[in-house]
Amino acid sequence: MHIQHIKMRWGRGDNYAYLVTDDATKDTLIIDPAEPHEVLPAVKALEAKGAIKLTGIVNTHHHHDHSGGNEQMLKEYPNLPLIAGFNSPGVTETPKHNASFRLGNTVTVTPLHTPCHTQDSICYFFEDGDDRAVFTGDTLFVCGSGRFFEGTAAEMDAALNKVLASLPDDTKVYPGHEYTKSNVKFAKSVLSNEPLSKLEKFCKENEVTTGKFTIGDEKTYNPFMMVTDPAIQKSVGLEDRVEVMTKLRELKNKF
Repeated sequence: MHIQHIKMRWGRGDNYAYLVTDDATKDTLIIDPAEPHEVLPAVKALEAKGAIKLTGIVNTHHHHDHSGGNEQMLKEYPNLPLIAGFNSPGVTETPKHNASFRLGNTVTVTPLHTPCHTQDSICYFFEDGDDRAVFTGDTLFVCGSGRFFEGTAAEMDAALNKVLASLPDDTKVYPGHEYTKSNVKFAKSVLSNEPLSKLEKFCKENEVTTGKFTIGDEKTYNPFMMVTDPAIQKSVGLEDRVEVMTKLRELKNKF
C-alpha cells in the first residue's frame, strides 16, 4: 500500500488528510479531507496520472476540522461511501468495531472504536502483508493524546492502552494533527529518557512526524501510553492508572 499525507490548515490547525492506496488496483481511501480546497487539487492531479482511484471517504470523528469537507467531497464524488462514526455529516456507513473490510486486492482495513475525544471516534488499522499503519485522528498523537471532550480518562486509557497498544509494535502512527513538537515539551515535564530525547531531536530537524514513528515507539515516550510506568507515576504522585491518565490530561490542558 502507498500512503500520502496532505497538509491542511497549516500554521492554524496543522491538520493532515491522508490517501491510502492499494498498489495493484490503485483503489484509494481518503481520510479526513476537511478542507476540499486544499485536498482536491492534489487528488485531481493524482487521478489524472492514474495514480489513484477514489473508492471511499473516511472520517476519524465528527469534529469540523476532520469532517467539514464531507458535503463538498460528496458533491465531487456522489457515488462514494462515506465511512465514519454516527455523528459525521453525510455518513453512509458506520463500521462495527473490529469488522474488517478490504481495500483493493491486498489491503485489510480494521475499524477500531476508540470513544473519548468524541463518542464516535474510530481509528483505522491498515495491513498489507508486513506493512502496517493506524490512522488515529485526535485519539492518539505522536507523544500525546486528544482531549477528553466527550469521554472519560478511563475511556482514553482503554483507547490508547488496550485497543491501540494491542496493535503490532511496528504499526506506523498517522495522527490527525502535527502536534509533536508541543507534545514533546509537555512530555519532558513528566518524563526524561533517551527515546524522548531522540524524538525531540527529530522534531527540531523535521517539520513532519506523521508516519515516522510506531506504536512500539509511543510506548517508550508518550506519557499517555505509560500510565503504569513508575517514572510517570512518580512524576504525577499517583499510581492508579485512571487517576494517572486524569492527572496527565489536567497537566497538559494547563501546560
